[in-house]
Amino acid sequence: MTLTSFGPANRIQRSAETHPLTWRLRDDGEAVWLDEYQAKNGYAAARKAFADLSQDDIVQTVKDAGLKGRGGAGFPTGVKWGLMPKDESINIRYLLCNADEMEPNTWKDRMLMEQLPHLLIEGMLISARALKTYRGYIFLRGEYTTAAKHLNRAVEEAKAAGLLGKNILGSGFDFELFVHTGAGRYICGEETALINSLEGRRANPRSKPPFPAAVGVWGKPTCVNNVETLCNVPAIIGDGVDWYKSLAREGSEDMGTKLMGFSGKVKNPGLWELPFGITGRELFEDYAGGMRDGFKLKAWQPGGAGTGFLLPEHLDAQMYAGGIAKVGTRMGTGLAMAVDDSVNMVSLLRNMEEFFSRESCGFCTPCRDGLPWSVKLLRALENGEGQAGDIETLLGLVGFLGPGKTFCAHAPGAVEPLGSAIKYFRPEFEAGIAPSSAVVPPLARPIVIGA
Repeated sequence: MTLTSFGPANRIQRSAETHPLTWRLRDDGEAVWLDEYQAKNGYAAARKAFADLSQDDIVQTVKDAGLKGRGGAGFPTGVKWGLMPKDESINIRYLLCNADEMEPNTWKDRMLMEQLPHLLIEGMLISARALKTYRGYIFLRGEYTTAAKHLNRAVEEAKAAGLLGKNILGSGFDFELFVHTGAGRYICGEETALINSLEGRRANPRSKPPFPAAVGVWGKPTCVNNVETLCNVPAIIGDGVDWYKSLAREGSEDMGTKLMGFSGKVKNPGLWELPFGITGRELFEDYAGGMRDGFKLKAWQPGGAGTGFLLPEHLDAQMYAGGIAKVGTRMGTGLAMAVDDSVNMVSLLRNMEEFFSRESCGFCTPCRDGLPWSVKLLRALENGEGQAGDIETLLGLVGFLGPGKTFCAHAPGAVEPLGSAIKYFRPEFEAGIAPSSAVVPPLARPIVIGA
């Protein structure tokens, strides 16, 4: 895995002033353990939070900084924290770190946990102080075995140093932290499915309301935040709101920096910490180096497999939620994938929809039945056995499984790339219709939503 904050000419150096998430990284890629982390100003923000700030001050600072969730949804973190109950009599609360990073083409949280485990622990410690949570869990993707080993070691180091456990920093505040490895389901990225899995239940999403802030783990108030989100907290508390906001490019409505990347047949696939508002073209050309020799960029996804495809002319969009929304899709996780001109879009979508279909929890009918239906149609088109009307049926499924039509956001994310692929590359889908069926009245009619 590549992680660098250097441009192709090595002009951009990582520093605490510009790269709050990655400036402590070692050049050899090894983990930064407690002594080195503290030598690099680690846990200074936690000490400040415990000594100088009230719990409400911490929440307000994070809210004022404009920190938003980095897992894909982009919900304002301070607002989410503010939903936790104020009632002091509720003395059992939980903080959960969503580290179930199973979005295809996304690996940013893995890097943070493997190489900077104490940054996540410090972020959770400050967050626990703000939210009055006495226990935290890092719900980790089961395949991330190195991350599990490093996080567990870091937790033990923090305990031995008095940074976790009882009476932290002499404050009278107690916080225990545990690493919990999941059993390998994509749906656990949805916060209430994660809570069910942590409790030992089937990983189905829960009905909301009630939201986890009111009824979460074992019925108690619970806050769930993504790894990268929590890793931003120490810098915000340590260096302040104005500095944090100044990191983003002009025009961006999202504040701070973001781990962004590019995969696919690019010359320099990797992961970089970059300011919100950088353009897709800068990310693609200056950092990823453009396409490898002999390949052309056909399409790209801006933030994981659940975001819509864009064309090369969309590369000038700014990389923040509103900037990507202007060209018709979502920022997602911020890790882009390049699709080269040798790829058949029908085959690519069939592969994606197979994944999403397999990972459905099966709770609601549109997702449980609609995604396998899309796979069946795409497989027929891929083999040149499609029927007249199949494309219209696929577009009907895109609408039927869209936002607000299913129990959670799994199906809407699954069909977003399908709809965009048909929009931009319909001839490739039409090529899969068998000639004998082209003149036959379609057997499958469009699904009319709301009819």
